[in-house]
Amino acid sequence: MSDPSAKIEVRNITSPHHITHVDRAKYLAMRSALLAVLPDTPPGLTPAQAQTALLPHLDPSLFPGGAKAGWWMKCLQLDLEFKGIIARAAKPPVRLHRAIA
Repeated sequence: MSDPSAKIEVRNITSPHHITHVDRAKYLAMRSALLAVLPDTPPGLTPAQAQTALLPHLDPSLFPGGAKAGWWMKCLQLDLEFKGIIARAAKPPVRLHRAIA
């Protein structure tokens, strides 16, 4: 049986009642990297800009060559938006910034 502490619960701002469990180590690494690159104020970075900026902050043993970084960043984006930790700029295109410092 797998270790339940190796997983973490994530939510989705677009489907707030849907709960998923993902790898805790990758979640925490991506969270740290994403929050390190997002600015404190709007308008923020586009998801593509954020992904490019966070790649050097990722642990290569968890994300070799940036593998799956796009999926993980989107997972974290939606979860952290749900939790109110990051926010989108008021007008398109989608740009992300920290909601709380």
